[in-house]
Amino acid sequence: MKFRVLYILFTCCLLSCSNDSVDDLIDSEPIIQDVTYTNDVKSIIDNNCTFCHSNPPVNGAPMSLVTYQENVEAIENRNLIERIETQDLGFVMPLGGPRLPQNLIDIVIQWETDGLLE
Repeated sequence: MKFRVLYILFTCCLLSCSNDSVDDLIDSEPIIQDVTYTNDVKSIIDNNCTFCHSNPPVNGAPMSLVTYQENVEAIENRNLIERIETQDLGFVMPLGGPRLPQNLIDIVIQWETDGLLE
C-alpha cells in the first residue's frame, strides 16, 4: 500500500511538470535603454580608472577622469575607447592591470554610440 501511494505521488509530480521552450523564457522584445554617464559609466571609471586618473592625476596619468566632461573629452580626443578595448597589454588601460571585462567595455562603447549622455 505504501509503495502505491509513493508511486501515485511520484507520477503526479512528473505529470505536473511543464515543458517550456527556450522561446517562452526569453523576452522577444529587447529592452532599449540609453547608456548614460551617471547611471552606467561613472561607476566603471570610478572603480577602474580614478586610482591614477584622479584630480590631480598620479602615476604618470596624463589627465583626470573624475568629471563627466573629462570623460567626454577622453572619448572624443584621447582615444579612451581604443585604450580600454585593445588586446595589446603594453597599451591597454588600466595600465599594468588586467584588461577590463568585455561587458564593461561594451557599456562605454554603447555610451559613445548613444551620444555621450550625462
